[in-house]
Amino acid sequence: MKDRVDLSVAIPFAIFTAIWGSTWIVIRGQLGLVPPQWSVTYRFVIAAAAMALIAAIKGDSLALGRKGLVAAAFLGFTQFCINFNAVYLAERHITSGVVATVFALLLIPSSLLGWALLGHRPTSRFIWSSLVAVGGIVLLFVHELREHSASAGQVVTGIGLTLIGMLGASIANVVQARPEIRRFPLLGLLAWSMAAGAVIDGTVALVMTGPPVFDGRPVYWAGLCYLALAASVLTFSLYYPVVRKIGPAKAAYSSVLIPIIAMGFSTWLEHYRWTSLTVAGAVLALGGMLGALSRERAPVAAPDAA
Repeated sequence: MKDRVDLSVAIPFAIFTAIWGSTWIVIRGQLGLVPPQWSVTYRFVIAAAAMALIAAIKGDSLALGRKGLVAAAFLGFTQFCINFNAVYLAERHITSGVVATVFALLLIPSSLLGWALLGHRPTSRFIWSSLVAVGGIVLLFVHELREHSASAGQVVTGIGLTLIGMLGASIANVVQARPEIRRFPLLGLLAWSMAAGAVIDGTVALVMTGPPVFDGRPVYWAGLCYLALAASVLTFSLYYPVVRKIGPAKAAYSSVLIPIIAMGFSTWLEHYRWTSLTVAGAVLALGGMLGALSRERAPVAAPDAA
């Protein structure tokens, strides 16, 4: 059967990938007066309130019960605490381009955990296509390291933090797609997960950096609202259903595109210059993604994605 495009996957995939491709530059603007841990906390306080409001408007129940709240707390810790704190902190040591490029390797732990916890065994086509995409990511990574000098200690710390964030995101993506978690209303689950994440983030911030610090600049709060509403509320309400429909490994291919999109924004806003290395890396990453995401057979019925 010929490859077909599922618009219920392709459209949200394009939206959340484009938005997340823009966040790396915005996050840089959050670093400065306010410690990263508090910026992450403020982000998910706003996001949790907005998600709860949307859930109420759409009729999604916020009454999850004890098991639902435990699941929400776990997702809040892995996705909205470990993942985001690690990424924000990583950008204090290495450039956003390097962070985005390392995070693109999300497809590897997502594939392995999806196989282990969901039984989503990768096909040979997916494996070979992923190897091609990883080759492209490596070229982009080499370019970023050449362009932006940093001490060995800074590079190791930044990459280590990014890998920790990537692992937190991968665990959360796979766990929320398990059948016992899918039965909870998605928007309600996200609202409580973001609320739990905000509480944990605030506790971490208080212990590590002291009392809350605020930045009065309008550009800081504009960026914060964009990260909370567009890059958290909108994107995760689109991303989790896609994970449930096509699996965490294929959904993680959004992270392969994100460095390329980030470079596109940098070309527009920061006069980024493309080289033969970055062009080759982008072509390989895109080619691998298209090969991995295209269908090889008739699709099975999608699980109960919200």
